[in-house]
Parts: sequence; C-alpha cells; structure tokens
Amino acid sequence: MKTLVIAAHPALKDSVINKRWLRELQKYPDQYTIHMLADVYPDGRIDAAREQHLVETHGSLIFQFPFYWFFCPPILKAWFDTVLTHGWAYGRNGGDKLAGRKIALAVSTGIRAEDYDRGGRYHYTLAELLAPFETMLRIYCRADYRPFFVFYGAEDVPGEDYSSPAWEVEASAQEYARFAAALS
Repeated sequence: MKTLVIAAHPALKDSVINKRWLRELQKYPDQYTIHMLADVYPDGRIDAAREQHLVETHGSLIFQFPFYWFFCPPILKAWFDTVLTHGWAYGRNGGDKLAGRKIALAVSTGIRAEDYDRGGRYHYTLAELLAPFETMLRIYCRADYRPFFVFYGAEDVPGEDYSSPAWEVEASAQEYARFAAALS
C-alpha cells in the first residue's frame, strides 16, 4: 500500500524546505499520495469521513509540517481533532484504524539544532516538544510511531538574506525520500 503524506503548511508557495520535500516525493507517485490539507480544505473545515477513508486506503502515514510556535499548523491540529475520533482511532468498540500502522512526523524548524537542547536557547529537545504527538499516536491510537525526520534552521536556508548553502536543502530532500521509503 502507498504511504499517505499529510502535508500541512499555511504558505507552501513561500516554503523552501517543505515544498522541496514534497517535490522529491512526487517523483514516486506509485509509492506516495501527497495530501495537501490547505488545498483540500481552504476554509479549514475538515471532512472526517473523507479523511478516515483516505487513511484506511493507505499503509503508512507521514505528517509533514513546519514546526512553529512549538506545535503544528492549525489546520493539522483541526485534522487531528476532527479525524481521530473515538471508536475510529482510539477507544473501545473499534478504535483500531491506526493500530500497528507505521506513522512518522517530518518537521522543518526555523530554529537551529543547538537551540533545541536542555542547555540551549529553548531548554527542551525537539523530541520533548514533539512528545504530545508521540503520546497521541503511540499510546491513544496504538500506532507504530517512528522517529521523526527534521530539518533544523530553515530560517537560514537560501532565499532572501539566508546564509546556509542550497546543497543542504537538496541533501535533506534526498534524505527525506530515504526516510519515507523506509516506512513502507
């Protein structure tokens, strides 16, 4: 079964990292379905039945998003709140649609890796800040939660006045494709 990549970016046209990652996976249409939440739901109103059916017709899941304000974009939060219902994603009498399914996060951060450290600027690791996602997916939904993929320092990528070399973006796209393939 194909991997479903649920991408949540509020301004993908302005993105460097997330846009490049998606272009890389789009090279393999037989392996990935790219599902852009903002394109499908420009008004932010999520159709739970449609989304649940989409999830059920795929194998592994990747939630791809920029990590800002130390969480996911609002449309992805709305997706979780609307789609992961009791009796479908968790709970008694069913609630097993994600059980055992490989699920991972792919996040880009504007902040550099060294800032996500107990001794760094934000005093928490990225793994600690992503723990609510892991708890929701691994504990409540009983999914096979996998380690996340990350690009640190997106604020430093080429574009406007950025200084990181373009090869870092390209290298991350290649690594992301390998990461996604390993979930299959």
